[in-house]
Amino acid sequence: MTEQEIKEQDLKYNLHSWSKQGNLNPIAVEKSDGIYFFDYAGKRYTDMSSQLVNLNLGHSNKEIVAAIKQQADQFCFMAPGYAVESRSTLAKMVIELMPDNMGKVFFTNGGADANENAIKMARMFTGRNKVFSRYRSYHGSTFGAGNLTGEPRRYPLEPGIPGFIKFFDPYVYREAINFADEEAATAFYITKLREQVLYEGADNIAAIVMETITGSNGVIIPPKGYLKGVRQICDDYGIMMICDEVMAGFGRTGKMFGFEHFDVKPDIVSFAKGITCGYVQLGGVAVSKKIATYFDDHTLLCGLTYSAHPLACAAGVAALKYYKEAHILENVEKVGKVLGELLEALKMKHPCIGDVRYIGLFSALELVKDRQTKEPLVAYGQDPKGIMGGIIKNLISKGFVTYSHENMIMVAPPLIITENQLQEAMTILDEVLYSVDQTL
Repeated sequence: MTEQEIKEQDLKYNLHSWSKQGNLNPIAVEKSDGIYFFDYAGKRYTDMSSQLVNLNLGHSNKEIVAAIKQQADQFCFMAPGYAVESRSTLAKMVIELMPDNMGKVFFTNGGADANENAIKMARMFTGRNKVFSRYRSYHGSTFGAGNLTGEPRRYPLEPGIPGFIKFFDPYVYREAINFADEEAATAFYITKLREQVLYEGADNIAAIVMETITGSNGVIIPPKGYLKGVRQICDDYGIMMICDEVMAGFGRTGKMFGFEHFDVKPDIVSFAKGITCGYVQLGGVAVSKKIATYFDDHTLLCGLTYSAHPLACAAGVAALKYYKEAHILENVEKVGKVLGELLEALKMKHPCIGDVRYIGLFSALELVKDRQTKEPLVAYGQDPKGIMGGIIKNLISKGFVTYSHENMIMVAPPLIITENQLQEAMTILDEVLYSVDQTL
């Protein structure tokens, strides 16, 4: 097919997610390699969001592709009830990466159904029905995961499921209170969460679910001691602490999982994205030994036709080996330091940047109309003039591919990126931000 035929057929027959369909003009991609992909005219694009923050090991990783081919030659599918080498191997590898309290893993198709099954397990294990999650969060758009989600993408699911309770994020940049330090912020947020838990009836609450580090809603990094405070609330009242590591997991933050930065052990961990880097879709739920043992004598009422799909598990085994053998965490630490320096320099130069937040190769720029008032460039849940979309189109036209959410621009390149590649790409962002400054 020609480039034009591909685009015409795409627009005629495909519905694109999170988009008004009438004005779309998707790039027709011919090939990809490393941190780059190319259109049919040969134009190169730098993938500065790792697609949807999932292509951690970049495009066309030969080891992952070879593993998929080898599994396909053996067999492509076997139902979840059978023991399969790639399935068994990956489960063991995942648990060995987890804290020592973790016992077993249930594989899913992606992040949304990982979160669906995580809350089901928490409710079955505790016998309780209420689930806490945060407003600035995205956990998926299926019905259960969509009710966990706190931001505007949950609205089409409302009125929602009874028992899903929202609380506020530790979003220090936008808090009305000026805290003396991070510990003071933590004391405030944990006190309010504990109060809300008591008001909802602690013995009715099955789980507190959090993106360990809030992802698309702004890379909100919890202040010192916050996750330990949540852990203590959970311990005090028998509540399951569920860490959503779908976006932050598998090296994105410089550690294999985001919660490792904060010295806590969750009861349940949901994951997806970086476990296969998108080569074949896969997610999962890791549960503590205590929860795993409970299901020795109680039926696990969770099941998916494609749970632990052999092709996906083969891709996962290859990806986890590559993280270790290619020293990916070390690269994230090294290049992530450069990313932080570049973001801080951009903040100094551009009045349109209110804040930059970063950890490893996971970052967001928050755009504002006025630094003093912190008025966001676009109002929460509203962008009728397409301002953020226009900024992203400008970036893409210059070969810097990423996405925005609310007034945030994500910068989360593949974890294989080099310092030189990062610096080259960030000059494009610098150039586009000058044009945003001129609109203020």
